[in-house]
Order: sequence, then structure tokens, then C-alpha cells
Amino acid sequence: MDPTITAPRAEVLRDRYRSRLPERLQELAGPVEGTVDLPLHIVWSGRTSYSLDRPKSRMTLYRTVLAEGLSEDLVALLHHRLLIEQWPVLRRLVSPYIREVWEDAFPELLRTAPADTTAA
Repeated sequence: MDPTITAPRAEVLRDRYRSRLPERLQELAGPVEGTVDLPLHIVWSGRTSYSLDRPKSRMTLYRTVLAEGLSEDLVALLHHRLLIEQWPVLRRLVSPYIREVWEDAFPELLRTAPADTTAA
């Protein structure tokens, strides 16, 4: 890959994810149980309903919202405690740009993450 092409793209993606961040993790005040139905601007095809009571479903919901959600979606659909609990696995499922931005902004996520930072 040509680094002159990927570097600007990487920075654009980092800026996009950075602009959506809450100021504090505690602002993420979404539900902790039940079912969440995602709006079309987040998930435009396929599955739209996720159970927070099922770990795989919850992980998929968080992955999708982190990647596609707007700042107001992050606050309304994600919960800070669940994000922290899931981060050691979730960080391996999201893009490296999402992982970098969130871990730079919220060092408390790093305390829950495993030492291996090479997985994407």
C-alpha cells in the first residue's frame, strides 16, 4: 500500500471518530438490558434489533454503534459500564482507528485491555 494514500485516509477516519466522542465515558447512558432497535442511519440493511441480555448480540450492537453512530447515538445507545466491561474483546473487533481514538481519549479503557495491541 502506498503510505501517501493511506495516511490521509487514516487521519480522516480518526478525525471522524474523534468528533463523535463524548467528553466523558459517563455520558454514555444507554440501556443496560432489554432490546435495542437501531435506526436506519446506523444500520441500513440486515439485522436492526439487538438483545443486551445476550453477550454476542450486545457485542455486535456496540461494534456497529461505535463504527456508524453519531455522537448522539453513542450517548443514547451505549452504556459506559458495558463498554468498559466489553472493551478487552470489543477492541479487537473494531477498526484500529476506532480503537486508537477511544483509547487515546479514555485511558480507563486501556486498564481493562489486554497487553496485546496488535489485533484488529
